[in-house]
Amino acid sequence: MQDKTVSKKIILFVMTLSSFITTFMASSMNVALPTIGKEFAISAVMLSWVATAYLLTAALFLVPFGKIADIYGRKKIYLGGIILYGFTSLACAIAPNAIFLIVARAVQGISGAMVFATGVAILSSVFPPGERGKALGFNLAATYLGLSTGPFIGGLLTYHFGWRSILYITSVASFCIIPIVLTKIKTDWAEKKGDQFDWKGSVVYMVGLFCIMYGFSVLHEMVGVILLVSGVIIIAIFFRMQQRTKFPVLDLSHFKKNVVFIFSNLAAFTNYSATFAVGYLLSLYLQYVKGFNPQHAGLILVAQPITMALFSPLAGRLSDKLEPRLVASIGMILTTCGLIPFIFLTEQTPVFIIVVTLLFIGIGFALFSSPNTNAVMSSVEPRYYGVASASLGTMRLTGQAISMGIVLFILSIYFGKVKITPENFSQFLSSIRISFLIFTLICTAGIFASMARGKMRGEVSKVS
Repeated sequence: MQDKTVSKKIILFVMTLSSFITTFMASSMNVALPTIGKEFAISAVMLSWVATAYLLTAALFLVPFGKIADIYGRKKIYLGGIILYGFTSLACAIAPNAIFLIVARAVQGISGAMVFATGVAILSSVFPPGERGKALGFNLAATYLGLSTGPFIGGLLTYHFGWRSILYITSVASFCIIPIVLTKIKTDWAEKKGDQFDWKGSVVYMVGLFCIMYGFSVLHEMVGVILLVSGVIIIAIFFRMQQRTKFPVLDLSHFKKNVVFIFSNLAAFTNYSATFAVGYLLSLYLQYVKGFNPQHAGLILVAQPITMALFSPLAGRLSDKLEPRLVASIGMILTTCGLIPFIFLTEQTPVFIIVVTLLFIGIGFALFSSPNTNAVMSSVEPRYYGVASASLGTMRLTGQAISMGIVLFILSIYFGKVKITPENFSQFLSSIRISFLIFTLICTAGIFASMARGKMRGEVSKVS
């Protein structure tokens, strides 16, 4: 039960602040990638690993940390994650070369998993169903505010002070959260205290997911095919193990009985798979093809996330009153329509068209994300909030990694280890158009997943 001395406002403030910091750093780094690539003289494929390494480890550790948080306390894991996030941001800032930066980003992903696995679960523990959508809406608004200010402020910082300044600021901001958590939040929310942690299942799960995600990123090589097939087999073994385990790291009863939970997670996976790499591709396009500096490119890219920040609270409130499936599905349809114009991107495409299209995608994503998160968290009992939050986070991060994997795969086919130069702009634009075609098809499939979840009001199958 929630401690009555715990202030909802303080918890909402802390969770939204951490959501802002993590997404601000991610979106800022997207704008800084071309500058990082020039400083370290690395190829487009290797440069993409600066983003992918973070996503990969965050996805691998989310479910295990969700379970650990349910057993040992969500506050403990959240606090540990914020502390580690601060130190790893500092490590990234002092990186002497690309390899060090990629490794530091991978470790930063572990700290991100600790934060992502607990933030939404803590909010869901504190806010009852009638208020939850609104709280999650504000939390997602902070996420999108981070995304919206990241490209502009990150571009400004990169242009005037260098890309490392982004990470120094992120580190300081992370450390500022620590005293608030230590002094103001007293409850730990260990709702499954006494359960044993499934170490064996966690290792098998992480190995299988790594093989799938990494294999997908190098699918153009035979080793990628081998890893992908191996990963699918290992995950199948993991599911079999979980059915025989008394305290599974991933309770499969969610997937067997809860239709809302299944299809809401699937919808999240398809949505992030189709949208995450948009900022990355457009950042490269605007700076390489259009010749804009990081500050100017960031100002253009701010269009999408700023509309997310504005519309997310509204979407969250709508999902408290209306059927979340309908609101989320409308959002998915708008996002799909917004991706279509980028299939026809050329060197002559007006910036105005890009901005309007990003605004359209931003509205669609906002209408989808808050109601979809509300549907997932409201479809399970409080003792499963940690696992539910981690499952949703895994879908998000795995989708983001798959999105980057698609780009990696296509860039590898067109470029290999060649750098992006004016001589190969035509190949670069072709790779962008193919990527957006694939993203549009994925998002179209996501519309059906969103609609297939069924009604939530009064018909959600609770996990016993």
